[in-house]
Amino acid sequence: MAVFGMVSAVSSFIKIRYLLDKAIIDNMVFRCHYRITTAILFTCCIIVTANNLIGDPISCINDGSIPMHVINTFCWITYTFTIPGQQHRQIGTDVAGPGLGNEYGQEKRYHSYYQWVPFVLFFQGLMFYVPHWIWKNMEDGKIRMITDGLRGMVSVPEDYRKERQDRIIKYFMESLNSHNGYSFAYFFCELLNFINVIVNIFMVDKFLGGAFMSYGTDVLKFSNMDQDMRYDPMIEIFPRLTKCTFRKFGPSGSIQKHDTLCVLALNILNEKIYIFLWFWFIILATISGVAVLYSLVVIMMPTTRETIIKRSYRSGQRKEIAGLVRRLEIGDFLILHFLSQNLTTRSYGDMLHQLCGLLGASRTPSAPSTLEMNPISHSIYPPAELFGGKETET
Repeated sequence: MAVFGMVSAVSSFIKIRYLLDKAIIDNMVFRCHYRITTAILFTCCIIVTANNLIGDPISCINDGSIPMHVINTFCWITYTFTIPGQQHRQIGTDVAGPGLGNEYGQEKRYHSYYQWVPFVLFFQGLMFYVPHWIWKNMEDGKIRMITDGLRGMVSVPEDYRKERQDRIIKYFMESLNSHNGYSFAYFFCELLNFINVIVNIFMVDKFLGGAFMSYGTDVLKFSNMDQDMRYDPMIEIFPRLTKCTFRKFGPSGSIQKHDTLCVLALNILNEKIYIFLWFWFIILATISGVAVLYSLVVIMMPTTRETIIKRSYRSGQRKEIAGLVRRLEIGDFLILHFLSQNLTTRSYGDMLHQLCGLLGASRTPSAPSTLEMNPISHSIYPPAELFGGKETET
């Protein structure tokens, strides 16, 4: 029940935040990193840790001359090993198990990762939350403050709705072309998400002794092999039966060597956790890379921004939207894009209609540069007095 309670606490990490009146300041791919992936890693950490607390993660056998708890503790806190040269030999006749056999003159593969698995999973969970933490602090509740009172499906009086819309438009016109620092922070954190998942793949590969990169493909090949010739690659990386050498002084003062067999029951969980993480990291890296390329296209191609605005502002004319995009820099567009995710369709449509009229009536630059970046020293935050004070996002 205790384990179930801990897992439920992690699951609430995802659900509760959706029930709150929370401003949307990112996209679905961004949320896959700090909500889904972080929750997955923390859940795996809890499961592995709870298994350590509930049962014996390692059980070793010897000739009985050494107390069992001494052998178990020694082999857990040091390392165990297998012999790669004995992996594919006949079990029961040639060897006692995969990778277990005569070790003399043979290369040994040492396994000490299992004691660090919970810590690495927890650290990875923190790594996937860091880009969101950076972005949330740099964003500093800007969208939440702007859209306060109009966010989501809230029913408000018509005069109040129009008042809030007028305040948004007033802020937008007064701060026009001053949001490039805001957009730079967002795109930087989006790129950081992609870099982070790639770093995690290489980090896990190093942690598992260079076996993680091909782990998923090896498992897929194994499932398609003939039953009589197949060999499970998960057993090679996460062996369930290993060897451990314990040395102590004998009665005459000479060194005695005790060779023991150890059952690593915890590796049954580890192999399932890491095969899932392999597929999830590949999927996450792919969609994160696509998201970065998509953002690059949005920055470089104004016509893409027109298409995005048209998707949210269906009643707008293409010529009207094109004129609006020509007056906006990339930071202004990002603000409008976040507004479209937080306001109702009606409020957003009315606001864009007014903006098109205001910007269309003002002087249009002869050759606007959509890539021109204002100095980042310009304030990226709205004046608090426009929105009745500053709210701090929790």
